[in-house]
Amino acid sequence: MSRLESWPEPIIRVQELSESGIEEIPEHFVKLPVDRPCFKETTTSHVNIPLIDLENLKSSDESVRGETIELISQACRDWGFFQVVNHGVSHELMANARGVWSEFFHLPLEEKQKFANSPVTYEGYGSRLGVVKGAKLDWCDYFFLHYLPEKLKDENKWPSLPISCRKIIAEYGQVVKLCEKLHKILSINLGLNEDYLHQSYGGDKEIGACLRVNFYPKCPQPDLTLGLSPHSDPGGLTVLLSDTDVASLQVRRGNDWITVKPVPNAFVVNIGDQTQVSSNGIYKSVEHRVIVNSAKERVSLALFYNPGGDILIKPADKLVTEDRPALYSPTTFNKYRAFIRTKGPCGKSQVESLKSPR
Repeated sequence: MSRLESWPEPIIRVQELSESGIEEIPEHFVKLPVDRPCFKETTTSHVNIPLIDLENLKSSDESVRGETIELISQACRDWGFFQVVNHGVSHELMANARGVWSEFFHLPLEEKQKFANSPVTYEGYGSRLGVVKGAKLDWCDYFFLHYLPEKLKDENKWPSLPISCRKIIAEYGQVVKLCEKLHKILSINLGLNEDYLHQSYGGDKEIGACLRVNFYPKCPQPDLTLGLSPHSDPGGLTVLLSDTDVASLQVRRGNDWITVKPVPNAFVVNIGDQTQVSSNGIYKSVEHRVIVNSAKERVSLALFYNPGGDILIKPADKLVTEDRPALYSPTTFNKYRAFIRTKGPCGKSQVESLKSPR
């Protein structure tokens, strides 16, 4: 992790900037021209990531179950992203979680500042990733907290307001069960024991689950900045609850950026770098970014399902053959995650740096 105990520059709360009535964003939010979003209509505007109905996994018909498992396999190999419906999480809880976090971000600044974070753990209320001085910043505030492992979970670090916040946060932890279900399917599709990924990430005692709640305020110049710069997620699996009113997540598809059209009551699922490594490159972690909006703010909840911090992650032995040698060098998740916590989002550069010399 970063050795810095505090941020290298004074923290600017993006929401405060947005609500101050500025007409031009500060220079440190203005991306280089090559990195700015393009809002022109493209030939890919009709394309969306795969949508998969998990209800079919309960079918007594083996062929129906098999078809759904194969759809997940194809999405992991071809897209690295998909949406799921009938996932087992109540729609009421999803709505309550979005609502209570929206309420939190609209509390007075002094209340939110009680939970201000630092680069040491990132837990709490934050406004930047990375500790590089003078870096271009993203148009986003966030709150970061741990569910697993139990030794990292500390409800005293969760927001105490609104009154229902901690209760709803705790209930939202049931999304971890969805991650466990998907992990088994991913393992099976790789030809591995269904518990392979779970156990190789540390099992019940060490596996990690954390939540980053993103708040993207209105932006007077959305064509000049991003809510979140291009990156692939450093962990194992991400389950995202999007705001269905504002399409903001974009996924790289070749040389294009596909704007994900959120489906009501769906989760967006994506493969992280650790799963790309474990699968020896069969599954793909894919770059994604977030655009912002001049008329609407947005809240999203990203639950990250990760290896234990000190667990050594490497390609599964069964997936390493003479024809397909190990593509990546082993590393621990703590060492790996230190990269994004130091430099901020940097595309796919981190996982590419793990590639074994051939």
